Amino acid sequence: MDLQTAVKAFRDLQLKLHAYNHAMGVMHLDATTVAPAGTGEGRGISLGILSEAAYAIETSDEAKELVKYLLAHKDELSAQQAREVEMFARSSEYTASIPADEFTAYQVHLNKAGEVWKNAKNTNDFASFAPYLEKIVETNIKFAKYYKPEGDVMDTLLDQYERGFDQKQADAFFAALREKIVPLIAKIKEKTQIDDSFLHCDFPIDKQKEFSDYLMEVLCIDRNHCTIGETEHPYTTNFNKNDVRITTHYYKNDLTNSMYSVIHESGHATYELNCGDEYQYTCLSGGVSMGIHESQSRFFENIIGRSEAFCELIFPKVCELFPEQMQGKTAHDFYLAVNKSEPSLIRIQADELTYALHIMVRYEIEKALIKGEIKVSDLPRVWAEKMKEYLGVDVPDDARGCLQDSHWGSGSIGYFPTYALGSAYGAQFLACMEKDLDVYGLVREGNLQPIVDWLTEKIYRHACMYDPKPLFESVVGAEFDPHYFTDYLEKKYSAIYGL
Repeated sequence: MDLQTAVKAFRDLQLKLHAYNHAMGVMHLDATTVAPAGTGEGRGISLGILSEAAYAIETSDEAKELVKYLLAHKDELSAQQAREVEMFARSSEYTASIPADEFTAYQVHLNKAGEVWKNAKNTNDFASFAPYLEKIVETNIKFAKYYKPEGDVMDTLLDQYERGFDQKQADAFFAALREKIVPLIAKIKEKTQIDDSFLHCDFPIDKQKEFSDYLMEVLCIDRNHCTIGETEHPYTTNFNKNDVRITTHYYKNDLTNSMYSVIHESGHATYELNCGDEYQYTCLSGGVSMGIHESQSRFFENIIGRSEAFCELIFPKVCELFPEQMQGKTAHDFYLAVNKSEPSLIRIQADELTYALHIMVRYEIEKALIKGEIKVSDLPRVWAEKMKEYLGVDVPDDARGCLQDSHWGSGSIGYFPTYALGSAYGAQFLACMEKDLDVYGLVREGNLQPIVDWLTEKIYRHACMYDPKPLFESVVGAEFDPHYFTDYLEKKYSAIYGL
C-alpha cells in the first residue's frame, strides 16, 4: 500500500462512517419531532442494525491497518490529514474498548429511554423512567472503565465533552463562580423586583413561529441550510455543515421561553454552518467540544440576545406581532424584563445570574451518582434538597425537577458543566472581540454579520482541527479566566438593579 492509496482509503472509510451516523441522526430527529408515539420499536431495531454496522467500520481490521500505516508516515501527511488520523484513532480507541454487543444494545436502550423520558416528564412519572436511567448510569460507568480502567470515571466522562477538563478544574471553576454570584444574588433579593408579567400572557403560537423566523434572520442563519422544528426539549443537530436543524418548544403563555431557545440553538447552528468546507464528511467536521459549542449558544442567547442593544433592535417586531401584549411598554421595559434575576425551577428559563447554580446542582448530582453515593431512586429527594439549598426554591413535582432535562435520558452524563463553562468562555471572547468591533453598535444597527465573521475567523472555520484549550487560547491570547464572566455579570446586574 502506498501513501496516496492509504489516504484515499482513509477518507472513504470516514465518508462511509459519516453516512451511517447521518442515517441514525435523521432517525433521532424524526423520533423527537414528528414520529408517532408508538413507533419506537421498529426504529430501535433499525438503530441497532445501523449502530452495529458503524461500530464494525470504526473498529475494523481495515481501519486499524490504515491508522497504523498513516501514523507510521505521519511526517508525510498534511497537518489536516495527520489531525484526522489522530482524532479517528482517539475515537476508535474508545469505541473498540466496548464489546460490540454492549455498544449496540446501549444505542437501542437510549432510543427507548428517550421515549420513556418524554412520557415520564409529561405525566410526572419518575418511577417509569428510573429503571432506564439506572441502566444509563451503570453503562456510563462500565464504558468509562473499559476505556480507562485506572482512570477516575467522572473525569473520563467530563473529558468526553470537553477534552482535558476534569473534576479538579470543574470544582475550582464552580467555586470561583459561587464566590461572586451568591453575594450578588443576595443583594438583588433586597431590591424591588422587575415586573415581567407582560411577558407571561397569551402569545399565539402562530405568531411565535413567525417571530422565530424573524430571529433566525436577524442572527444571520441561512435558511437554505437550517430549519426549525418542535420538540419536548430544544436541541441542535448537524448532519453536515450544509444541513443543520434546530428545534424549540412553544408555550402559549410565555414569549421568552421559545425566543431564547431559538437564539440559543441558533448559536449552535451558526457554529456548524460556518465550519471549514475542507473538513466536510471527515472526523474533523463540526464543533470541537461542547464547552466551545455552548460558548456560542450562550454568547448569542445572553451576551447578544439579552443585551439592551438587541432588545432595542427587535422590540419593534415584538410590538408588530404582539401589539396588545406590549401596549404601553418600551424597549427598555422589555430589556429589564428579560433580564429579571430570580431563582427559578427550570434551567432553560433561568436568568444569566442564577443559571450557573442550576448547573452546579446537576454536576453535584452526577458526581454522586457516578461515585455511588446516591442511587437513581434518590434523585427526586436529592434534587429537591439541592434546589432548595442553592436556589431557595421548592420543587413541586418531578416534571419540573429531575425530569426537566433530556440529557440523562440520552446518555449525556458529564455534559452539564459545559453550559456554565461555555458561558464563561463567551465573556472572555466578548472582551477580545470588543478590541476589534463595536459589538453592541453593530447589534443596534441589526448588522450581526461582522460578529459572525469574527467568530468564523477565530473559531468556526477550524472545526475540530485543534483541541478546545489551544483553540480557546489562540482566540483570547491567554489562559481561561472565569473572572471575565463574573465581572461581566457583576457589571450588568449592578446596572440593572442599581446596586
